[in-house]
Amino acid sequence: MKKKSWFGAGLLLAVLILAGCSNVGSAATNNKVQTAASNNPEATAAPEQRVISTTVAITQMLDALDVDLVGVPTSSKVLPVRYDDVTRVGNPMSPDMELVKSLKPTEVLSVTTLEYDLKPVFEAAGLQANFLNLTSIASMNQALNTLGEKYGKQAQASAIIDKFDDKVEEIKTAIADKEKPSVLILLGVPGSYLVATEKSYIGDLVRLAGGVNIAQGEDVEYLASNTEYLHNSNPDVILRAAHGMPEEVVKMFDKEFKKNDIWKHFKAVQNDRVYDLEEALFGTTGNLYAVDAIDALMGMLYP
Repeated sequence: MKKKSWFGAGLLLAVLILAGCSNVGSAATNNKVQTAASNNPEATAAPEQRVISTTVAITQMLDALDVDLVGVPTSSKVLPVRYDDVTRVGNPMSPDMELVKSLKPTEVLSVTTLEYDLKPVFEAAGLQANFLNLTSIASMNQALNTLGEKYGKQAQASAIIDKFDDKVEEIKTAIADKEKPSVLILLGVPGSYLVATEKSYIGDLVRLAGGVNIAQGEDVEYLASNTEYLHNSNPDVILRAAHGMPEEVVKMFDKEFKKNDIWKHFKAVQNDRVYDLEEALFGTTGNLYAVDAIDALMGMLYP
């Protein structure tokens, strides 16, 4: 069967940042500075941090780091209780720029998977947004470390990073002597689906769990689906991730697998190794549920 070409597709979804100073001068000079500061408390007061998080994953991370926010995303998902009374600024993919601007933020945070679409929008509104790279465990650890340093929460950041690192080492030991299964990851949104590569967050989780993604050597996170090529790859396992409206997307997948006759010829389908990933654990960007997600994958890849 002739191998068909793949087409890269940018998924419009809904995906990172100090300076130091030194003190110079004699003891006498230092004493004068300290005296002046004590007479003027405002001179030494740290500037107010007015941080806005525009995605659920970042909001959860900042909660774990004990960082207060002035704005959080509007979402059907439950946000940390500490932000119950914080202003909702709109959907992660289309924040309300006027509302964001009115909150006078010192920092606005989004993810790199949305940077292409949102950066010009923020710039047009006169806002400087920082986009965190959460496409892998390693990049998420970097983002946590940067946030921890910036907001004086290094201890909290280190604790989270250590937890992730410990899990990765645990998995490496557990799969050392196991045969690595080939895996196809489908990312579904209402009405369509794409193939997730190793560059995607779920693809990174599969890699860490020992799975071999059939979409190797790509520079993008997602590719257009080509069932004929996918069948030639004939993966051991098919993972179906739903985004946006999970129940609707699962129904779409079920309909596609029944209607399109080619799926019944897949080894994974014949061996009943098709799994729907729980959206709460498997987001499109890195999040604090990474440890639970890898544990869940282990049961799918090594039943």
